[in-house]
Amino acid sequence: MLLEPGQQAWCWSKHKNERNMNDIRILLAGNPNVGKTTLFNSLCGVHQHTGNYPGVTVEIKEGKRQVNEHSITVSDLPGTYSLSAFTPDEQVARDALLTSRPDAVVQIIDATNVERNLFLTTQLLEIGIPVVIALNMCDLADEQGITIDAECLEKNLKVPVVRIVARTGEGIEELVDTIIRVTSSKTPGNPRELEYSHSIATHVTEIGAFLGSHTSLPGNLSPQYAAIRLLEGDECLEKTLHDQGLVIPFIDTSDPAERDGIAEDILLARYHLAEEITTCSVRCTMGRVMPADLIDHVLTHRIFGIPIFLSCMWFAFQLTFSAANPFLVGIEQIFGYFTEVMNSIDMDPFVRSFLADGVIGGVGSVLVFVPNIFIMFLLLSILEDTGYLARAAFVMDRLMHSIGLHGRSFIPFLIGFGCNVPAIMATRTLQSRADRIITIITIPFMSCAARLPVYILFAGVFFGAAAGNVIFFLYVLGILVAVLSALIFRRLVFKGEPSPFIMELPPYRRPSGYAAALHMWYKGREYLKRAGIVIFGGVLVVWALATLPAGVEYGSAESLAGIIGEAVQPLFAPLGFNWQLVVGLIFGFIAKEVVVGSLGTLYGGEEMLESSLAADPTLTPVVALAFMVFVLLYLPCVAALGVIRQEMGSWRWTGIAIGWGILMAYIVAYIALHAGSFIIGA
Repeated sequence: MLLEPGQQAWCWSKHKNERNMNDIRILLAGNPNVGKTTLFNSLCGVHQHTGNYPGVTVEIKEGKRQVNEHSITVSDLPGTYSLSAFTPDEQVARDALLTSRPDAVVQIIDATNVERNLFLTTQLLEIGIPVVIALNMCDLADEQGITIDAECLEKNLKVPVVRIVARTGEGIEELVDTIIRVTSSKTPGNPRELEYSHSIATHVTEIGAFLGSHTSLPGNLSPQYAAIRLLEGDECLEKTLHDQGLVIPFIDTSDPAERDGIAEDILLARYHLAEEITTCSVRCTMGRVMPADLIDHVLTHRIFGIPIFLSCMWFAFQLTFSAANPFLVGIEQIFGYFTEVMNSIDMDPFVRSFLADGVIGGVGSVLVFVPNIFIMFLLLSILEDTGYLARAAFVMDRLMHSIGLHGRSFIPFLIGFGCNVPAIMATRTLQSRADRIITIITIPFMSCAARLPVYILFAGVFFGAAAGNVIFFLYVLGILVAVLSALIFRRLVFKGEPSPFIMELPPYRRPSGYAAALHMWYKGREYLKRAGIVIFGGVLVVWALATLPAGVEYGSAESLAGIIGEAVQPLFAPLGFNWQLVVGLIFGFIAKEVVVGSLGTLYGGEEMLESSLAADPTLTPVVALAFMVFVLLYLPCVAALGVIRQEMGSWRWTGIAIGWGILMAYIVAYIALHAGSFIIGA
């Protein structure tokens, strides 16, 4: 045998004895879109957003489950098709599997596509860690006429197989019991092994014996499995061993073509085993036309697909604005009442100004838009949970590829509508560095939720019933600017074709009202936290600048805020911005919500903000449009810039991203100002 049972168990059992036997650590592994995160939520009660495409989980998330005396720590790995990592998030999954020493690996397999998932299984079985198979989406498999003999699958793999439906919780308790039984067993399992050719087996034995006597291997790697990884072309492991000064038999002396041939033979052996096991354990009723196929024929149509997607987004923005309006009015009345109460109390004028103008006026002008944020997240969550947003990425692939962007770049773009920070991190799914840099530079043009309060404020004041259309236009404009920027960088800086786009479309699912509401709450709560910390601090700074030096009229041009704003305002004079708008832009660098908070402070409080903006003679609908365009395109927030620097790994490219954003914001806002004057006539 290539991997002796004793050698498999050694790495696992050794570290198990080093801690409490009742403490169990497991890793959730699997392909993208198999329901790992949903299972993670069911196991741990830690509710992380569930995405329908690769890239949502780009870092390892952990949760715990207590079962009697057993404490189970669960780590949710990024989705990966293979342990031969090609992207950064696949690298995270591979490193965790090979070096973190878990007690067991739970592989989630999509019951509607068993054969493809078993390719990863063939690799997990060789690591030497106990494996439990969670056969997920069994309900969808039944609907599609797919019958899976779980006992036959278990017999062939020689590891436990549990049927589950993670979305509903079916089979979860049985899965937990199986995990405890497997990890508590003192007798290691004997999983199915691949049958390699005599030549490959000889090389594995030779290299494994050499590694076993000359070096200590990282993590869980047995010498035999390390030998297989080297034969498959694991460059990371090969470099690690070379750094130790090892000249590895065959690997360092063979013809590269011969090594490639052996790697291909190993690959084919894995596929052959996956096919063999699937053939005897899975039966499919042929000839059925599934409703999902008919729906996909319409939603992914090469002509109608994009208009359908844009219509869905337009409807979402219209509903966000109209449904939130009653809540917005109610919150305005509440903060207006608090301001009246504060002004009626006899206290020091400085303290009254701090409480009424700074705290209530500034923070209130931000919190008033919380209903819009919550409703937008709810709608996007529903679209995502149904599986539609993945179709949108597929539909946009042809357009993205024509302008030099990778089709998968549209996925971070979609995430960017919620927040640019996780969107930038989601570029780790892109294999090409050029694709990653172009995508990162263009992601800040996606209008994140933090910009929405600015749009709602100015569109509501200056465009009335057409506010929803204006906001929709801004979102589309951000996409167009991103497309134009990508085209420029691809043609002038990163010449060549983007790498091919391969994406798996997840099955359609009925959205869970509970899951959608939960997602809405957690995303909305993040916004509230920002309002309570970053935004509150920024607003208080603006209040202090608007109040000082002592004795000046609050928020006047003689205040520190006015002095700063008027000093910078000439740069924005061609755009028609007054000094108050300039101050808002400056502090919007902290967080885009601070723009509204700053204006609420400078214009004398939230209850007066809309009327004050409408009464300001320097503000017209076209100036308001230009201002919204500038907010859309200029600097992202501090947090996003920090992530850009982290992911780029270069201050040079970070500086280019900053400069390009400011340049595009100024040019497009200038065009919007003059084009708007021609169209609107104001």
